[in-house]
Amino acid sequence: MIYHVLANAIVLAHVAFVLFVILGGLLVVRWRRVAWAHVPAAMWGIVIELAGWECPLTPLENWLWARSGASGYAGGFAEHYLVPVLYPEGLTRELQLALGALALVVNLVIYGAMIRRRT
Repeated sequence: MIYHVLANAIVLAHVAFVLFVILGGLLVVRWRRVAWAHVPAAMWGIVIELAGWECPLTPLENWLWARSGASGYAGGFAEHYLVPVLYPEGLTRELQLALGALALVVNLVIYGAMIRRRT
C-alpha cells in the first residue's frame, strides 16, 4: 500500500515538475525570485528532452510500481490521467525533440518579454 501511495506521489511530482519547466516562467513574471528555481529546472527539463535522456524520476516510479505489485499504470487517478501525459503512446525521438524545443521556445518568449519590459 505504501509503495502505491509513494508511486502516485512521485507521478504527481513529476507532472508538477514538467508543468513548472514549461510554464514556470509565468510565475517568474509575478514573483521574480522564482527564477532562481525555474531557470535550472527549465534547463534540466529541456536538456533531458533534447538529449533523449531518461528522467531520474522514471526509474523510481517504475520501482515503486513494481514494489506495490501493480502491473503497468492501471488504477487510480494519477495512473489513469497523469501518466499518459508523461508517457504518451507513440512517443518518438522526433516528438521528444519537438517537446524540448517547445519548452525552450515558451521560456525564451516569456523571459525575453520580461527583459524587454524592464528596459
